[in-house]
Amino acid sequence: MLKQGDKAPDFRVTADDGKTVSLSDFRGRNLVLYFYPKADTTGCTHEAREFTDAMRQFEQANAAVVGCSGDSVEAQAKFKAKYGLKIPLLADTKFDVIAPYGARRMKSFFGKSFLGIVRMTFWIGPDGIIRKIWPKVAPRGHAAEVLAAIQQG
Repeated sequence: MLKQGDKAPDFRVTADDGKTVSLSDFRGRNLVLYFYPKADTTGCTHEAREFTDAMRQFEQANAAVVGCSGDSVEAQAKFKAKYGLKIPLLADTKFDVIAPYGARRMKSFFGKSFLGIVRMTFWIGPDGIIRKIWPKVAPRGHAAEVLAAIQQG
């Protein structure tokens, strides 16, 4: 498992707009990389909208925000358009980002266990070092919590 102070694993994956996004694209800026289970579900929508609503404050803190799930490029694009989201959404259908960051784990729902994507967030500093990890996230209020941590340095 990754921990605070570790070098963030590099990644290269397609975003909702069909363009390739990599960790190096954010060098020199803070990066909020958040993982969510599925596009266009209630919790994921709340979280994405809160990050979108706070984009101006994140930009003022020299921070970019990127969401990531196992959904397809098409599903991510549809989700983004439906809610007017302003953040890139990564389509990690092969778990090339999700797995190295430890966001794919055994989960349980109504007594059944399954391998799924957990809701978690990483703050990666301008130097590519993990500054903070939120291993369990409640969607409502999370964007403000992350922003406060970055602003406090």
